[in-house]
Amino acid sequence: MTSDLQRRIVRVLVIVQVVGGIGNGAGLAVGALLIKDVSGSSGWAGMATVMLTLGAAAATIPLAAVAVRSGRRPALTLGWLLGSAGALVTVLGAELEQLAVILVGLIFFGASTAANLQSRFAAVDRADPAQVGRALSLVVWSTTVGAVIGPNLTGPGASVANSVGVPELAGPVLFSAVGFALAGLLTFLWLRPDPLVRSEDAATESRGLRSALPHVRGTTLTAVCAIASSHAVMVAVMSLTPVHMEDHGAALRIIGLTISLHIAGMFALSPLMGWLSDGWGSERTILLGQSILVLAVAVAGTSGSSEVQITIGLFLLGVGWSASVIAGAAMLTRSLAVDVRPAVQGFSDLAMNLAGAAGGLLAGLVVAWQGFGTLNAAAGALTVPVVLLVLAGRRVSVSVAESRRPPGR
Repeated sequence: MTSDLQRRIVRVLVIVQVVGGIGNGAGLAVGALLIKDVSGSSGWAGMATVMLTLGAAAATIPLAAVAVRSGRRPALTLGWLLGSAGALVTVLGAELEQLAVILVGLIFFGASTAANLQSRFAAVDRADPAQVGRALSLVVWSTTVGAVIGPNLTGPGASVANSVGVPELAGPVLFSAVGFALAGLLTFLWLRPDPLVRSEDAATESRGLRSALPHVRGTTLTAVCAIASSHAVMVAVMSLTPVHMEDHGAALRIIGLTISLHIAGMFALSPLMGWLSDGWGSERTILLGQSILVLAVAVAGTSGSSEVQITIGLFLLGVGWSASVIAGAAMLTRSLAVDVRPAVQGFSDLAMNLAGAAGGLLAGLVVAWQGFGTLNAAAGALTVPVVLLVLAGRRVSVSVAESRRPPGR
């Protein structure tokens, strides 16, 4: 029965991720362009990613607190609906040509990302500990569909925008509003029984961030650092790659292809990374991911004007992110008691989003100061603490195992 229930939970979450992911992809494709159009300045365009990331970070802990008190279903439903409301506010800002309104809308839009991230943890609430990696990786993999379909809705979105009398660039954001609302509705109707098995004590004692911090140590700390650091590396390099390629004369079509292959590297191989995490071990899979990230920044950072080399580097960047984040999430889940999981998982997502925002903000300064190669070198350096933490944890595990071995054996 538990196995059947687990399969149903994962199936529902996959469907919701596809629907919500299309909304995310549609909005992300035009967010920067919308801000540039309204503000009249390319300098403001990068604020789209910043606002979305900060919005996801701001929503993470409150949604985790709702999950502790009431369950995953209301928490995820709320996240998707806040995202839908944010998309509508963004459309309103475009219609009024008010940059401030658009930025506020994008912050609430970011709540959909928080719901997206917490869905992967909902997939493992009732999973067999030996299959945690595979369960969450399937939910991550389903994001691929939205990542591919969403950006291609720009044309249809413009047609819809013209028919309802809003700016063309706001059309895809209307699709986001509908997609998020539908994701919230499907979650509310179908995600039954709730994936999260809660105790009354846990619901009463939870205080969000304060309840999570005492548990962030040892293996849990290693997992949180692996996830946050890997995300910072990925966002920092990816966010400046289009600028680097454009500066070297790459066509928009080639830039788009490079980013698409990067996204494919992030999500398409997720099931493989989940399988490796369960069968080979989360620690080894994280080390593999960090090694791939180092290789990725070495390839991308020395690419110069080579479009082939930068594309290979960005694909590897996505693969390294996938291995590290999926294995890190699996390690995090296995390291925690059921009662404290939602709060600590929320803290991990908060750290991940803040690290990504910092990476995106600092990347532009580094490139302006010393160039794209230096940015990649600095990003690669972020893998060192993660590797040291994982190796230290493995040494502790070996020492504990040897101390428990009977004498003479």
